[in-house]
Amino acid sequence: MQSRSIGIFLAFLCSALTGAAALAQPTALSFGVVSQRSPVLTAQYWNPILRYVSRISGVPLQLKLARSGGEHAAMVSRGEFDFLYSNHNFTAESAAVGYTVFARPLGSVLRGQLVVAANSPLQSVTDLQGKTVAFPSAMAFAGYRVPMDALLRAGIRVVPQFAANQEGALGQLASGRVQAVGINAEVGRNFTTREKFTYRVLWSSEDYPSIPLSAHPRVTPAQRDAVRDAFINMARDPDGLRILTQSAALIGAGAPYGFVIADQNDYDSTRRLYRNGLTQQEMRP
Repeated sequence: MQSRSIGIFLAFLCSALTGAAALAQPTALSFGVVSQRSPVLTAQYWNPILRYVSRISGVPLQLKLARSGGEHAAMVSRGEFDFLYSNHNFTAESAAVGYTVFARPLGSVLRGQLVVAANSPLQSVTDLQGKTVAFPSAMAFAGYRVPMDALLRAGIRVVPQFAANQEGALGQLASGRVQAVGINAEVGRNFTTREKFTYRVLWSSEDYPSIPLSAHPRVTPAQRDAVRDAFINMARDPDGLRILTQSAALIGAGAPYGFVIADQNDYDSTRRLYRNGLTQQEMRP
């Protein structure tokens, strides 16, 4: 009887200690990533980086992905992510959420392009009139809003076909299902490096600032600053640089590696096109 009582007591004690340990574990904060590549490749790229930043900052981060660019944009507009690698927070629909930019990738710019397969008979954007063109999603900045705005201003009407993400659109071009795609130039370069698929650029936009890292207002300033500092200093740490280099190789990217400080004012041009471009005007009821 006594041994049974001791057993019950020990079981209760273990349960209590386990519960206390679980309660002591800080809750992971979600880290949303814009849909540029497949979920598997996105996770392979970001998870090692987030594990490093979590360890250095003391702020546990957990990758949270959407199934498509449209779903990601809706999640941003509802404020579902604590931290964010995206430019969808600059849309009119998401402005009230209040995400704050704190960093961006080093040495990177954003450029929208309209491209065709290397052997395509299409020679200029005017040849796209009436053609089916693949885009990532209606909310993609460099992959849809920028090139579609240019097409509308030129009086060129195309039939959009949405492919969920940037590389999905490129995959449709590579397979011959569409004759042209709208892309983020950097994602396109990474894709061709990895997949050995060559394309020809019909049109390229001006440069915009690269996709930023942002924090939701519910994230405390201390958490935001700790995460920012971990990202900013990552390339200066041999272990951090190794992780950045390995992740970049997975997607076909190269140097420079790392992140630099950024703020809201850096993204005025992005905000203007998202809210006032011809594509946005067409979407208004």
